[in-house]
Amino acid sequence: MGKKVKKEVEPPPKDVFDPLLIESKTAATVVLMLNSPEEEVLAKACDALYKFASKGDENKMTLLGLGAVEHLYKLISHENPTVRRNAIMVFGIMASNYDVKKLLRELDVTNSLISQLTPEEDVVIHEFATLCLAHMAVEYTTKVRIFEQGGLEPLIRLLGSPDPDVKKNSVECIYLLVQDFQSRAAVCALNVIPPLLELLKSEYPVIQLLALKTLEVISKDRETRIILGENEGLDCLLTILEANEFSDLHVEALAVLGNCLEDVHTLQLFQQTGGLKKLLSFVGVSAVPDIQKNAAKAITKAAYDSETRKILTEEEVEKCLINLLEIDNDGVKVAASQAISAMCENLASKRAFGLQGIPQLVQLLSSDNEEVKEAAVTALANLTAASPSNASAVADAEGIEPLVNTLNGQRDGAIASAAAVLTNLAVQEPFRVKIQSCGVMTALAEPLRSTNSQVQSKGAFAVAAFGCDADARTELRNAGGLGPLVELLHSKNKEVRRNACWAVLVCASDELTAVELCRLGALDILEEINLSTGRKNDFSEAALEKLLDNNLSQKYSQMGYLSSSNVITDGFYDCGQIKLGAKFLSLEELSMQELTDRRAIIFVNAKPQEEDFVVEEKAQDSSYEQTIVSPSISRKGSKEKVRKGKGKKEEEKAEEVIQITSMVQDEKNLENSHWLPPPDLILLDYINDASRTILPLTATREQVVALAQFVADKMGGPIERNELHNFNWELHISEIEFELKCNVVPIGKVKKGTFYHRALLFKVLADRIGIGCTLVRGEYNRAWNEVKLVDDSPQGISGLLLPPQEYIVDLMFEPGFLMKQGSAEADQYKRI
Repeated sequence: MGKKVKKEVEPPPKDVFDPLLIESKTAATVVLMLNSPEEEVLAKACDALYKFASKGDENKMTLLGLGAVEHLYKLISHENPTVRRNAIMVFGIMASNYDVKKLLRELDVTNSLISQLTPEEDVVIHEFATLCLAHMAVEYTTKVRIFEQGGLEPLIRLLGSPDPDVKKNSVECIYLLVQDFQSRAAVCALNVIPPLLELLKSEYPVIQLLALKTLEVISKDRETRIILGENEGLDCLLTILEANEFSDLHVEALAVLGNCLEDVHTLQLFQQTGGLKKLLSFVGVSAVPDIQKNAAKAITKAAYDSETRKILTEEEVEKCLINLLEIDNDGVKVAASQAISAMCENLASKRAFGLQGIPQLVQLLSSDNEEVKEAAVTALANLTAASPSNASAVADAEGIEPLVNTLNGQRDGAIASAAAVLTNLAVQEPFRVKIQSCGVMTALAEPLRSTNSQVQSKGAFAVAAFGCDADARTELRNAGGLGPLVELLHSKNKEVRRNACWAVLVCASDELTAVELCRLGALDILEEINLSTGRKNDFSEAALEKLLDNNLSQKYSQMGYLSSSNVITDGFYDCGQIKLGAKFLSLEELSMQELTDRRAIIFVNAKPQEEDFVVEEKAQDSSYEQTIVSPSISRKGSKEKVRKGKGKKEEEKAEEVIQITSMVQDEKNLENSHWLPPPDLILLDYINDASRTILPLTATREQVVALAQFVADKMGGPIERNELHNFNWELHISEIEFELKCNVVPIGKVKKGTFYHRALLFKVLADRIGIGCTLVRGEYNRAWNEVKLVDDSPQGISGLLLPPQEYIVDLMFEPGFLMKQGSAEADQYKRI
């Protein structure tokens, strides 16, 4: 054998780099490898980074700081499928980090990811691309971007992927996208319903749950509900509810059903197939609060349509809801109460709840949970609206006191509804009295101060309902409720303003409240409202008239007219025509003013002094004068009179005692909280004389003539027309003012009176003895009275009743002469 010769190994080419096997221990080195031109290096680097990022959020932040995201972004579109797959895997893991997501949005990575969702791509790419999109779709701008870049269609297609992870990521991404209305409308056209219903059969609960959540969102649109019904979606949902193994999906399934039941057609089909009965039965036996709550919410949604309410009533849904009120869970109670509120629109349901549900709702008014209380009282408001029997049921269940207490609750909705229930109860007199005894007006004062327009409106409406009682008005006045009520007249809300005007109209029924309302500015505000065609309402004009009718002094001052139904009582005063925008002062304020040369204020007060003492003889003019001195000097005057009385003659002492006693009584009145004007004893004598001599006359015409002559006689007698300028009534009035040291003059003191003095006295006396007449102010101190009289029947015609004619009464020139309204002599009497 020959000797073996060793074969020589050929050396490698000089231009080839020898393979280098390295072991990297830092992420920074691997990130640098992402710039390598070698596909194998890139693939292995991406795989190493995927494993590193999977270990925790800190590692993701490390890679972000090393600039890995920018390098990976270039690789997700790489030609090599392995490199592309591994790069997308890293993105899918890292996208759960907020800062990474922010950078991915800036890089606009969504378009590249959507392009990887084609059917021919690897399933792993589908999995991690959809995972990355699901992480990013949480943010609104990314939702819009995915929609605009056509991401919905491939995502819906992937719902049919054989890989459960792809299904889960795709349905999660779709769920996030349909939160936006554009995507919600688009998925319906892309036929998303069948694949979603198919996912409900998945063996993975998380996929089923996400599919149900997506169906819940998109079924809010009517078109989607129709498609869902056509694809037997309701049966599929009912199957889930009937299966105990799917108990963790029952809440979401009920939410989808609740949306579907809003359509009458869908509900009818559901009823015909027995699904509705099964649903209500399921709710009845379930002990899961979330299921019960969602069932009640589903009924609430369905009950907004009148046809669906009829269907629900046929299935006796009322029993189900009443049972839910007994559940020891606040959320269920709230949902059940809200469903009852919605069902109340159906009269049969309202009657059914009235028989059984009202006691439970009344009990809920005492709940510590404010939301429960609000839902219950809202249900009661709907139940008692236009239903006296239900209102009686609330009272029988002892609901009045808790309702009044709710007026001071924390939630605006509860306060408004409580006011509405109490208003509904107030229609029945016994309940109104009982509610008032619980201090409802005091409780209503606070809601009137609310900034919530619904609370303001219902509060004012309640005041209108209870203000018909004098004690209630007094209670509201004492509670400080008139001020905020007047402020509501300024409201820009039409309903608030209307109800406030209504409340003012009712509260102005007594003089004290009317005067207080005027003091608070109600009169000026109402006048302003009535000048506006847009702001005035049915009650604003009536409220203004009612206020003035109970404050005749201000009415006459502003309008210059009192009708025959405006009866002048004690306390009335004529301060002349008030200037526009000027404040109307009370008689007390006017009496406190210093003596001026302006027009005297003529006041009426025939009310005798309080019977703390007895005056046996009629006071003479000199002693009477001392009883009407200005209150600002009355205290000083009383002391001076006591000192001067010591040197008097014996026969004058009795008269002096009367004067001193009168002064003491005036001091007592001044010390009282409510100021009282001094009595006008001369006017009291006029009234007594007129009652004795004129009232017995049988014919009204005779009474008018006799009263006119009586007034003229007391005020200086008849005056010749051409001598009117010589009738020095101004000097006479000035002398009285100087004598009394006050601008306020009692009408009984006026012995020389002109037109407006005589017209006022005529009206005062006519009102006292029952003669209907008006009081009209003219210009230049003119005023007159109008009376309506029936003329005698023409001769030869018996029993003919003629309509009454209006006459002006002459009190100046020919006292008792009656001038027909519109005649030349009547017009001459009214004007200079």
